[in-house]
Amino acid sequence: MSSIRRRMFLEYSALGLAAPLFMSGAATALAESKKWPNLKESIVINNLGFIDDPNLWLSQKQNRGSVDSVVPRALRDIRASSTTAVNVTIGYVAGPMEPFEHSVKEIASWNQLVRRHHEELLKVWAADDILRAKREGKIGIIMGFQNAAMMGDNAERVDIFAGLGVKIIQLTYNVRNQLGDGSMVKENRGLTKFGHAVVERLNATGTLIDLSHSGEKTCLDAIQASKHPVAITHTGCRALADTPRNKSDGELRLLAEKGGMVGVYFMPFLKEDSFPDAMDVVHHIEHAIKVCGEDHVGIGTDGTATRVDDLEAYHAVINKEVEQRRKAGIAAKGEKPGVVPFIPDLQGPGQFQKLADMLHGRGHSSARIDKILGGNFLRLMREVW
Repeated sequence: MSSIRRRMFLEYSALGLAAPLFMSGAATALAESKKWPNLKESIVINNLGFIDDPNLWLSQKQNRGSVDSVVPRALRDIRASSTTAVNVTIGYVAGPMEPFEHSVKEIASWNQLVRRHHEELLKVWAADDILRAKREGKIGIIMGFQNAAMMGDNAERVDIFAGLGVKIIQLTYNVRNQLGDGSMVKENRGLTKFGHAVVERLNATGTLIDLSHSGEKTCLDAIQASKHPVAITHTGCRALADTPRNKSDGELRLLAEKGGMVGVYFMPFLKEDSFPDAMDVVHHIEHAIKVCGEDHVGIGTDGTATRVDDLEAYHAVINKEVEQRRKAGIAAKGEKPGVVPFIPDLQGPGQFQKLADMLHGRGHSSARIDKILGGNFLRLMREVW
């Protein structure tokens, strides 16, 4: 990107506007021509998100997604976004920590956090708790894992985590583990024997299986192996952007045929040139509806409701993190210098209102928008939990 284009990107994004290089004026006018009036009454479930202030992460005062990053601004912003419940990533994802010990410790920390902020947060054990959170004006905290490496060689550890209130478990991260291959593993091998055993225990405990980040063969195997519908909580459509983190039409179609759900993320992988905007999110949602049907599509932003205040400084920190992730072998295709891990014009507390407005402006019915924002995932959670 040229220096002029980069400066335009930073200036427009800081104002919460779409820079001309992202969206045409006609597209912007169409998207904002009709305001959708029902957001405050809707059940909004972010199927993968964070409650943190990225500005603290930017200043390196807190780690992303940590308990310490749940600060007054982050709580205020997520409530202002009309989020009803969010699947927060806890436990081991990657790194040198012992996976089981680290995961148990993080569950304890989040339980303490919810107790400390009981007037604002509510731990979700069942689908009805999401409705309760809506009634009481709280944020439902759905505890989820983005890696199942903490199972070690014992599938019955699933029972331990289910008993501690972990409701969603993703089988793999980007790399290979003992269950199967992640999306960045070129061999694309399928679900292992141990992976089948873990799927069986997840079904038995009523834990929702998440196949985000999985390799295609592992994903297809797990959908077939599961007796219950499964989720891909945060991804995009490979038919629109051929990157490994996105899912093929074959994966999406089988997921829907088995009753499962896909959540579209607000991430740079939605466009192969890695500079997507809000309209790209809409296009991926619409493609997912075309493949899966409107009853099987939702959102999983993989982000926070708090806006980044200094995008230029944020770029510098992200560039450093991308290099660290590459060296660790956990980076996905599309992670590269100059790219931020969110959609610049879908930042902040107004992100769901803007998305709903854009869908409404393109002719999607209120009933469909309600399903996408949370109704579909609520149905899946009722069925599995």
